[in-house]
Amino acid sequence: MKTILTTALLTLTLASTCLSWAESSAPATPDSPVVTETPAASAPSPQPMSAEQFVASLHKQTGKVTLPGDIATLDVPASFYYLSPADAAKVLVDAWGNPPGQDTLGMLFPAGMTPLDDNAWGVNIQYEEEGHVEDDDADTINYDDLLTQMKDDMLSANDSRKQAGYPGIELVGWAEPPHYDKEHKKLYWAKELKFDGVQINTLNYNVRVLGRKGVLVMNFVAGMDQLAEINRNIDPVMAMANFNQGHRYLDFDPSVDKVAAYGIGALIAGKVLAKTGLFVGLLLALKKFWILLLAGLFGGFKTLFRRKKEAPAQQNIDV
Repeated sequence: MKTILTTALLTLTLASTCLSWAESSAPATPDSPVVTETPAASAPSPQPMSAEQFVASLHKQTGKVTLPGDIATLDVPASFYYLSPADAAKVLVDAWGNPPGQDTLGMLFPAGMTPLDDNAWGVNIQYEEEGHVEDDDADTINYDDLLTQMKDDMLSANDSRKQAGYPGIELVGWAEPPHYDKEHKKLYWAKELKFDGVQINTLNYNVRVLGRKGVLVMNFVAGMDQLAEINRNIDPVMAMANFNQGHRYLDFDPSVDKVAAYGIGALIAGKVLAKTGLFVGLLLALKKFWILLLAGLFGGFKTLFRRKKEAPAQQNIDV
């Protein structure tokens, strides 16, 4: 198993190196000197990294963690750990096979679990500065009606998705109905999704913390079989994140700050097109709800370092 992991990571390393060379190379012009690089002058090839080395390279943090931009602070208890944006990008791209450019502010993982574990789940953190989300509609939303509308919108977007090369998606229902804490301005909900050609349904679990100029996005990357575990941890995860002074919801200044073009209902449904009241379809959800990560699933959610369960006696040591 270790040989397979090492070979996979070596392939990624070599591909990345070749891409860097290609981007930095330019065709020679008649006035340009031609430089021939000898083997002795060549930079040494990156050494392959084992799964153990990959995990050891991640810097785990607990306690008070200020997120990039000083917009919010996480108070990470000993039962979790935080990975910086650089380490989170390594997990998302190098280990889990996502495309680069995730714009992550970091990730959270349960203590005692690595991103390469078979049962691993994590929370990806992002920030969307699209205006102050007013919550006036929070007490009047009919979530059954909202779910029906979301199902229709998702199905109607499938033709466009398939033409773009993505699988069709069915919204099965709420995996966890929306809950809004109006006092602390924190919202969470979960959806069960079914992708064409994938037998096991996918969990899409979302947390939003409302702030002065936008929302802190905390998306769980997990499987449907982990729903009960996520529900047990939703309160401590939500309690970790709070906006810093000057970025809090109560710091909103209507004379200078922009109001978002959507409220709580549209935030759950996938936002709205500005000034139209129409819910955005799945093209927006590609970024917002991790479809790029989930579309290639065959029952799991990690692609490169997925830990294989072999003999029961080896389950605690093989990676």
